[in-house]
Amino acid sequence: MLAPPHPAARPFLIGGGVAALLGLLLLGDWLFWLAAAFLAFCLYFFRDPERYPPGRPGLVIAPADGKVVSIVPAVPPEELGLGPAPRWRVAIFLSVLDVHVNRMPVDGTVTRVAYRHGKFLSANLDKASEENERNAIALALPDGRDLAVVQIAGLVARRILSDAKVGDAVQAGDRFGIIRFGSRTDVYLPEGLRPIVSVGQTMIGGETVLAELGGP
Repeated sequence: MLAPPHPAARPFLIGGGVAALLGLLLLGDWLFWLAAAFLAFCLYFFRDPERYPPGRPGLVIAPADGKVVSIVPAVPPEELGLGPAPRWRVAIFLSVLDVHVNRMPVDGTVTRVAYRHGKFLSANLDKASEENERNAIALALPDGRDLAVVQIAGLVARRILSDAKVGDAVQAGDRFGIIRFGSRTDVYLPEGLRPIVSVGQTMIGGETVLAELGGP
């Protein structure tokens, strides 16, 4: 059974419903079936299934569904003010078939949210992290370390939605936004912490473990 849609789907579902009704009553079957196909796509794309984070504390979990396309040392976005030291960055590419709801990777407190306009390169390219439009969030962990999670627009995605606000206390697995339609989500781990996933691995947002905070 398909999961209920994210609230961000409402304007699309309303518009598709109106178009289907017009097609049924006034403009003909072609509009009805076109609108019905659009509605079906929206219900699938905006699906928002429940996720169940691991019960063990001290984990960094995937903020999004998709495939790991890059694991490299990189400096966090400068607008977050996390310093110039490189740290491990795990980049997850979301195709239009993946669930696009973003989830917090750790327990902590939001310390900064920064939106930056940019390009709309294909999100599976490594340079998309630096050049594409993005919404970056810095999180302070309970042990004093910090972490960044970045929503990145892609070739088709033209809208990043985020509910995160400075001062929010969050838990791993909490929903914080969505990206339309096809995108990328990067995680910059705390300094010195290595990921335990590999390039090509499929992620389940809110469930797959990226790193252990007590690990190497």
